Amino acid sequence: MSQDGVNQSRRNFLTGATCVVGAVGVGGAAVPFVKSWVPSAKARAAGAPVRANISKIEPGQMITVEWRGKPVYVVRRTPEILEALANQARDLVADPDSEEEQQPAYVSGNARAIEGHEEYLVMVGLCTHLGCAPMYRPDVGAQDLGGDEWIGGFFCPCHGSKFDLSGRVYKGVPAPSNLEVPPYRFETDSVIVIGEDQEAA
Repeated sequence: MSQDGVNQSRRNFLTGATCVVGAVGVGGAAVPFVKSWVPSAKARAAGAPVRANISKIEPGQMITVEWRGKPVYVVRRTPEILEALANQARDLVADPDSEEEQQPAYVSGNARAIEGHEEYLVMVGLCTHLGCAPMYRPDVGAQDLGGDEWIGGFFCPCHGSKFDLSGRVYKGVPAPSNLEVPPYRFETDSVIVIGEDQEAA
C-alpha cells in the first residue's frame, strides 16, 4: 500500500473522529443553554410564577401547589359551599371582610376570589399563628370542630386554629389573621398562574 493510501485512511479517521467530538461538544454546550430557559430552584424559591392546571379538580376537592417554597391550596368549591359562606354568621369569624392586608385588592367578597371565578379558592396553606399547614376539613357539622357552626374549612392541628372555606379565621383561636391569598391570575379557564397579579395580566 502506498504512503498516500495510508495517509488517506488516517485522514478519514481523524476527520470522522473530529466530527463526532465536535457534535458531542455542541450537544454539551446546548444543554446548559436550554436549561437556562427553565427557572432554577433558587429562582422559583425567590418567587418565579408557577402554573397550575385546575381542570381536573372535582367540586369539593383541593390540590396543593408549591410557590416560593410554600404550599398553596387550590380548592374548587361547590355552589352549596359558596351559599353556606354567604349565609355564615359573620360574628363567627374575626375578620369577615378581610380588612387586614392578606390578599390582593382584586380579591374580594365572602368568597375571597377573583370575580367570575368564585368557585376557586387560592391561598397560602400556612397557619398565620406559627406557620403549620392546616388540614382541609370540608366535612360539614364535624363535632370535633364545632358541630352545627362548622360549615367546612381548615383546621390547624398544631394549636387548634380554625378557618372557613374562604380562609377566614374563626374567633377565639391562636391564629391572629386570615390565611394569605397570593397574587394569582387565570391564564385560561383551566390554568392559573400563581405569583402574577390578575390586574397586571
